[in-house]
Amino acid sequence: MLKRYSLLLLAVMAVHAQAKVEPAQAARLGQDLTPLGGERAGNAAGTIPAWDGGLAQPVAGYQAGMHHPDPYAADAPLYRVDASNMAQYQAVLPAGTQLLLQNNPSYALRVFPTRRSAAAPQRIYDATRFNALNAELISGGNGVSGVAAGIPFPLPRNGQEAIWNHIMRYRGEQISFVTNQAAVLASGGYNLLKLERNIYFVYGRDGVSPQDLDNTLFFYKYKVVAPSKVAGSALVVQETLDQVLAIRKAWRFSRGERRVRRLPTLAYDSLQPDTNGLATADVVDAYNGAPDRYEWQLQGKQEMLVPYNSYAVHQKGIPYEQILQRNTVNPELLRYELHRVWVVEATLRKGFSHVYSKRRFYLDEDSWQILAVDLYDKNGTLSGLQEIHPISYYEVPMFGSTLETLYDLKGGRYFVDGLDNNEPMYDFRAPLSPRDFTPQALRREGN
Repeated sequence: MLKRYSLLLLAVMAVHAQAKVEPAQAARLGQDLTPLGGERAGNAAGTIPAWDGGLAQPVAGYQAGMHHPDPYAADAPLYRVDASNMAQYQAVLPAGTQLLLQNNPSYALRVFPTRRSAAAPQRIYDATRFNALNAELISGGNGVSGVAAGIPFPLPRNGQEAIWNHIMRYRGEQISFVTNQAAVLASGGYNLLKLERNIYFVYGRDGVSPQDLDNTLFFYKYKVVAPSKVAGSALVVQETLDQVLAIRKAWRFSRGERRVRRLPTLAYDSLQPDTNGLATADVVDAYNGAPDRYEWQLQGKQEMLVPYNSYAVHQKGIPYEQILQRNTVNPELLRYELHRVWVVEATLRKGFSHVYSKRRFYLDEDSWQILAVDLYDKNGTLSGLQEIHPISYYEVPMFGSTLETLYDLKGGRYFVDGLDNNEPMYDFRAPLSPRDFTPQALRREGN
């Protein structure tokens, strides 16, 4: 595989006049830049350390199937940020985080030492350098061509390239897992929805080439396990790369109807079922789908307090009622760190509609995982906050979310997805294939 990418790199460098970036810039990857495009060095203040490769191997004591032991369990909080002192940290807090603190005086961010744990396989680093020389936006920025497996634009020049880095980041080759989600009302009440989920990634697979993609990013399927009144319902999604060229395909099996129906749309601001009207289709994974409804502006890089290394809320056996408190997730189970993030602002284009007129995304420089999002309603008022609480799945290795939250900052409600503390752990070697993600397979699933 390394030899193959070396040959591809030589071929591309021979015609570098057509390349996305100059070879001298791409050569910085793995040198003064991390292999995925972050700054390798720490900051001048010493509050952000240098990246030293991240957690690329399982930690001591880890065994396959375990909820991941916290490699930083001995860390003590450096300080806490709450409504009483947040003014002094205003420059490093997302706007939505500030409003969440203001609305909830008992809520606080526990800020820990910064640990740059993000890592990926070497082949993803090799593919990323190839992509840096060869990737290009197509269809007005609504698709990407010339890429294979890695981050498409590790040296982004605009907001569209940056958001594609998040959409196409490495998340393993396949995953089978069970998680719970809940829409927590302002009163504190909620119902858990348990889902069996499977994802088969086409982009990011070992050996994939640009020609292999056939406009497909991944296949996704879930089946409702509980509560019993809705158990058995299921969904299959075939996620396209360029969703303007070919829209996402989705089919749903309804237990009540005992039939599979093609969904006319499952994108943009269509509401997800069973989320109490809180979650649109495109807030899954912080942002997904076609970027065509927004103008994307890359505002540069900034040091911010963001969720990171969220192992405490990931541990096995924590009762879900201990996590899901009224108005917010239990802050004593969350971890925040100071990290450099890319800031991307998306503004709704004229002639398009969406419940969010503007969104401000904070993307981790080391993984391209979105860590937080400020959400603005149709009137331009700050109305919501998304937070992605990530860990390093060091057995892969892969850096991604263990818990996702979306706060309604006006109504005091919030939505949580990813509760897995009392479920089997993610299986990154599940025997999945594209045949498992068809309407026929969905029909068999429901019988």
